[in-house]
Amino acid sequence: MGIAAVVATSAEVFDVVKLAGAVALVIIGLRSIRSKHEAPETVSGRGALRTGLLTSLANPKLAVFFVALFPQFIPRGAAVLPCALAMVGVIVALDLVWYSLLAFLVARAKHAFVAGGWGRRVERLTGAVLIGLGIRLAFERR
Repeated sequence: MGIAAVVATSAEVFDVVKLAGAVALVIIGLRSIRSKHEAPETVSGRGALRTGLLTSLANPKLAVFFVALFPQFIPRGAAVLPCALAMVGVIVALDLVWYSLLAFLVARAKHAFVAGGWGRRVERLTGAVLIGLGIRLAFERR
């Protein structure tokens, strides 16, 4: 198979994938416009805490970040474990305060957003945008 045939075949495959993506965007947009707006299910405080904790513990980037960052702040000759634990304690305390405040504010905003009818408007607008993007993608030339 020559290079011209490979290029022609890949162009055809690209067109098929592009058209499938456009159809998917239009379908998702139509579903968004037609769907009944329902308030998302609420999660208990304990469930949210468990999910957040599991997410944090399962994130290997956090461990790499601490291992790379902490050693440079431990004074020469100081005991490593107590200094590292103190830094971890400060970070955990600050994160707990910050994310608790953030969760409180987002929960208040979500309640106002859903109760005020804005959720349905945004859902319709998003659906229309997705339909527009799908149509544009379908008719876009290479």
